[in-house]
Amino acid sequence: MVKTNGNNADMPDLEALRDQIDDLDRRIVELLNARAEVVVQVGKIKRDSGAQIYAPDREQAVLEKIANLNKGPLPQRTLQAIYREMMSGSFALEQPLRVGYLGPEGSFSHMAAMRKFGASIEYIPLTDIRAVFEEADRGHINLGLVPIENSVGGGVMDTMDAFSHSNVHIVAEVLIAIHHNLLANCGPDEITQIASRPEVFAQCRNWLSRSFNKVDLVPAPSSARAAEMAVQQHGLAAIGSALAAELYGLKIVFADIEDHAANTTRFFVIGTGRPKPTGNDKTALMFTTAHKAGALVDVLNVLGKYGVNMTNIDTRPSKRRNWEYYFFIDCEGHIENANVKEAVEETRKHCLELHVLGSFPKATEPV
Repeated sequence: MVKTNGNNADMPDLEALRDQIDDLDRRIVELLNARAEVVVQVGKIKRDSGAQIYAPDREQAVLEKIANLNKGPLPQRTLQAIYREMMSGSFALEQPLRVGYLGPEGSFSHMAAMRKFGASIEYIPLTDIRAVFEEADRGHINLGLVPIENSVGGGVMDTMDAFSHSNVHIVAEVLIAIHHNLLANCGPDEITQIASRPEVFAQCRNWLSRSFNKVDLVPAPSSARAAEMAVQQHGLAAIGSALAAELYGLKIVFADIEDHAANTTRFFVIGTGRPKPTGNDKTALMFTTAHKAGALVDVLNVLGKYGVNMTNIDTRPSKRRNWEYYFFIDCEGHIENANVKEAVEETRKHCLELHVLGSFPKATEPV
């Protein structure tokens, strides 16, 4: 029906358009449930064969397929968010997933887990990063999510240390844009202490030195734990997420206090699975070099020899012998790729020990 009177000449009738939307909604729901019925069958096959419920390579393929199919006007980010929620519901139909993260609720790890896995997953807050590794190792959770590095503050020491005592693998990575907020239930002039993770203080260093240079900074196991402390103690503020403010009933005294607008944190998803190659992967290695001059250079030369591009390197003390270090390297490619596999095997000759922490789909943008 088209209106032809007055100023609305040749304009579609609003009610007719709404009727079209209602009809499309009915068809969408029918198709979603038809898809879900197939998902139930897939879940049964996976359970019978012992296959992993979460397949990061398949997730990547689905999201890329949807991006290629989308001709607009719906933005890619919106459509991919819809499909992430659909996949979340699919996990619940196949076999409910338990995902552990650095808690309590409201932490940036909690926010990252929810954006990655959606609303239909069981989330388990854990007391520290080591606990996430231990629970994944024991099979008490299907997957764990841990921060590995921040674009401003660098590597997360607790995560790197935990890898040296665990048998889990990296199965995926997640990028999250980080916006820090000062949370409190008192006025700015009443704040005498500010709590958060040390890495968070580093990401807000300039703002803190300008605005609260005489206030004590109190280290906390997580930004969400800092929010809990702010609820309990008058005069203590927390630096945390907007989600933490909502969950704990705190006011956002100052928003977006991070020093760099492009502040991004990378998280690893850890578990026992081994994703298949997607054509756009990373491989993470942890190793200690042999006690000889130029050993690290030898390792890097091997990677270059096989055309393996290194994207990140970090170090941590081994804590077994003085002046012995673990090196952490991310490089492009999957361990099943011939050049990566051969490079890793030759690299072993220059190392006291070497561990492939995982090969996983490369995250290209924040979720």
